[in-house]
Amino acid sequence: MVKRGATIWDYIAWASLIGVSLWLILKLLGFINTPAWLEYSPLAGVVYIAGWAMHKLDRASEDINHINRDVRDLRNEMKPINENITKIKTECPIFDSK
Repeated sequence: MVKRGATIWDYIAWASLIGVSLWLILKLLGFINTPAWLEYSPLAGVVYIAGWAMHKLDRASEDINHINRDVRDLRNEMKPINENITKIKTECPIFDSK
């Protein structure tokens, strides 16, 4: 698996999450009184965070598919080796268990 560092989008997503949480706390405490149209703007942050989470899951899915492909290739490459070992065991007198 390829280790990836945090991207600018990760930082934006965390800032959005913190901003929405802070706004919600201040709103519940009564420090923020906003008009109705502005009250729904944090939903945009929630939608962004949901998209970010889906993107992260998609990247993880790609990594898992890559690993599965590598394992399948490795199994296919090992089949001739296993066949050769079986052939050596049957033809070599050292491996006779008489």
